[in-house]
Amino acid sequence: MRRVSVIVPTRNRPALLRQALASIRAVEASDLAFEILVGDNGDDPDSEAACAAYGASHIKVSEPGASAARNAGLRAAQGQYLAFLDDDDVWLPANIRPQLKMLDERNDLEAVFAQVISTDLDLTPTGVAVPKQPGEGDALLRKMLSGLFPQIGTLVARVRVREAIGEFDPVLVGGQDLDWMLRIARTRRLGFARVPVVYFRGRPGGSEDELQLRRIRFDRKVFFRHAVPEWRIWSSPIEFAKAHNNTLGHFYRYFSEAAAERAAAGQRFYALRTALTAAAILPFRAAGDLFRASALRRALHAVTVGARS
Repeated sequence: MRRVSVIVPTRNRPALLRQALASIRAVEASDLAFEILVGDNGDDPDSEAACAAYGASHIKVSEPGASAARNAGLRAAQGQYLAFLDDDDVWLPANIRPQLKMLDERNDLEAVFAQVISTDLDLTPTGVAVPKQPGEGDALLRKMLSGLFPQIGTLVARVRVREAIGEFDPVLVGGQDLDWMLRIARTRRLGFARVPVVYFRGRPGGSEDELQLRRIRFDRKVFFRHAVPEWRIWSSPIEFAKAHNNTLGHFYRYFSEAAAERAAAGQRFYALRTALTAAAILPFRAAGDLFRASALRRALHAVTVGARS
């Protein structure tokens, strides 16, 4: 029987936590056992009750942030392998075994990640399984530094990775999971299994402006932390700059699309402010989008027409 330590950070979301824990236990069978370690830096007593209901270890964490919660679980892990799940996501039944199979077959790999499917708040799929084929070695590292964010809930790692690359960075409010996986990718020992294994619960568009704004500087910090030491993988400074822009592309798309939605709803002031935020993130891309069909152009057109009328 394989024993996998599953680390789940949580904070005051006991109902979602129960769904997450139930999805983990549903994957267990005679060949696979889970040590579930819940790092909790919230104060809702129902979270501890949820852990008890699913046989999970509840670890109280005084420091804020997902990194601190994950690190508490990481230190306590006693399994042969490490796996993860955010408290608002769920595992699919296919999780874990494909990654373990690849680790059995490939002694050169220390960890394997797989595909994720985005859903709405009710876990109804809103997209297809991604990524398709990110490659390995330098190719994978370039993609992870160019906008590919593997979902940590799809990852299975040998437990020795903990000593090899260290803990999650508590300074990072955002991007701490990408930072941790990039450390593995930089060893060129990260593999990929093309199997959808996690439902990633998304939030409604335009509902998290402040969160996205806080995360921008951290994702930028993660990019430079790993892209600069790996300068040999870039064929030119232009490719390096494109990778940086692609890393911030998620934030640009978020604010561009939010601006278009707010303009369509007649919220001209908020649409303009959001459009300017998008332009500040990637000004050259924004300038180009003004001359082609794009969310940013739709937003500014709606704002202009509304102001004239």
